Amino acid sequence: MAEYQTIRATAGVRTAEIDAGLRAHMNKVYGTMSVGMLITAGAAWAIAGLATTTDPSQAAAQLANGTLLTGLGAAIYLSPLRWVIMLAPLAFIFFGWGALMRRAPAAGVQLGFFAFAAAIGLSLSSIFLVFTDYSIVQTFLVTAIAFAGLSLWGYTTKKDISGWGSFLIMGVIGLIVAMVINIFLQSPAMMFAISAIGLLIFAALTAFHTQEIKNTYIAHAAHGDQEWLDKAAYDGALSLYISFLNMFQFLLMFMGQQE
Repeated sequence: MAEYQTIRATAGVRTAEIDAGLRAHMNKVYGTMSVGMLITAGAAWAIAGLATTTDPSQAAAQLANGTLLTGLGAAIYLSPLRWVIMLAPLAFIFFGWGALMRRAPAAGVQLGFFAFAAAIGLSLSSIFLVFTDYSIVQTFLVTAIAFAGLSLWGYTTKKDISGWGSFLIMGVIGLIVAMVINIFLQSPAMMFAISAIGLLIFAALTAFHTQEIKNTYIAHAAHGDQEWLDKAAYDGALSLYISFLNMFQFLLMFMGQQE
């Protein structure tokens, strides 16, 4: 009987340690993601400011909506460089992040994530040229509320949603293909459909990734590999960051008011 009580007490202590570690792990995930969002927002706002001007004598080009661009703005938004800026983050996700996770120390992975967030800020800066500041902030707040609810559900639900993964990834691939096609078609109806479907896909991915981060930590916590757990936190932060960012962009298509 005494031995049973000892085992039970030890199991209780171990469970409490894992729960405490999980809370710290999730705080690190959300904290890292939040810093990444701040870097993205700051970079986008700063670059948009440098890329535009109100002085016609300093303008190198003008957009259809009347926005005057500096030389930097013309290079970023009108030259072939815009394709590099648009595709570089995607290339990093598909080809660079995995190698970083395998070979770099945790500090290197963190630096890679923040560099990626800055690069996204560069590619996202054009929204300040198209939409009003008010509608951008409004959409961001709505996205944050929706994201918090979806992530909380993914963390607390007892339902196993791991089966959603392959279906959602196929949906993302189909979405990317449709977006590439629409670059040439420029169809408003197709863009509306892409935005609606994309919003649903990344909303589901928010809940899916949150549960996956939680389950991954619990499955590996017993090994005590802190270096791996640190990397896993940055990997989880990237997954949630991408879901939030895409929800925001697709929602902006519906809520954004143009300049």
